[in-house]
Amino acid sequence: MVLPQMVVDSVVLEGRSIRVTAQRYGVSKSWVQELVTRYRAGGAEALVPQSKRPKTNPRSMSPVMEERIIAMRKQLEDYGDDAGAETIHWHLTEAGFGPPSVASVYRLLKRRGFITPEPRKRPRASYIRFEASLPNECWQSDMTHWHFSDGTQIEILTFIDDYSRRVLACEVFWTVKGNDVRRVFARTCELYDVPASVLSDNGAIYNARSRHGRAGFESDLLERRVLYKHSTPYHPQTCGKVERWHRTLKKFLAKHPAANAVEMQAVLFEVVRYYNEVRPHRARNRQTPLHAYEGRDKMPAGTLIDQPHHRIRFDVVDVRGHVTLRYLGRLRHLNVGWPYRGQPIRLYVVDEHVTIVTEDGVLVGEIVLNPDKDYHPIDRTNAS
Repeated sequence: MVLPQMVVDSVVLEGRSIRVTAQRYGVSKSWVQELVTRYRAGGAEALVPQSKRPKTNPRSMSPVMEERIIAMRKQLEDYGDDAGAETIHWHLTEAGFGPPSVASVYRLLKRRGFITPEPRKRPRASYIRFEASLPNECWQSDMTHWHFSDGTQIEILTFIDDYSRRVLACEVFWTVKGNDVRRVFARTCELYDVPASVLSDNGAIYNARSRHGRAGFESDLLERRVLYKHSTPYHPQTCGKVERWHRTLKKFLAKHPAANAVEMQAVLFEVVRYYNEVRPHRARNRQTPLHAYEGRDKMPAGTLIDQPHHRIRFDVVDVRGHVTLRYLGRLRHLNVGWPYRGQPIRLYVVDEHVTIVTEDGVLVGEIVLNPDKDYHPIDRTNAS
């Protein structure tokens, strides 16, 4: 590799011509001339290669916008809200500042040290999401633990609308009991009407399944013609929307500690107001939960009980001779049989009755789903 200083010395110090120097080092005469001109104008420092990067970029983010983004980030964090690039972009857009793209906001936060890149996670497109199609079609409920500023433990009970993510009730108790759930549910129904269904975990405050009986809350739902669904044990993802709300709630509560139950309920009131009316929700295309809830007609109680549920499923029998079907919030395994492995089939579902036929329309058998079982054998009595 020919060093620029060697070329310049050949002309300036050793007195060779530009043509001879170019032949000696196997370079062009124009390059030798350029190096000599730069040396005579600026000395040895002028021979250091200069970056070709433009000194200005008309599309770069202005220092004012950078500071505005950082200020919004700190403001959201201090309040306990989500402070990601998309949320910052949304707030600045709503304020009329015309921010750069979400990607540019993310790169700025990363460059300033506010974001630490994490390993790539499972792509969102791979998740199977279950969501109500209308407000009041399904309410989710759960209880979570928290504490006052002095460390005293408390419990918080929530009801949230599955479709809109609107928090309908959020109250603090020393210990949530079954009657507390019944009172909060009744009060919430007076405010927002009776839902078509309710989804919860298997806690004793909701149902008496483990005791082989019926809890008061279950009786209330039956009386109001509300379909009751419960999650699979040790599978909180089934109640994922209320679980995600608890994560958001605790982030707020960490920034706004309360010393007693009165203060805590006031904090909860403010958090719920902000979450429902101000904070945009990614799952609802950046609408607020309040806007999503009030923008559609509500599904009345009894809809999911009084009318049969019809659907057709197209599936392929797996290597074990099974297919899966979600029923009452749980994944059920239907034993079609080994001879049908790898074959496409159709499932005609009417409530708990499932009729299975081949792609050619030949009846394979029938299954009556049992809500207490996950694995179901097939009845081939009427099969041809």
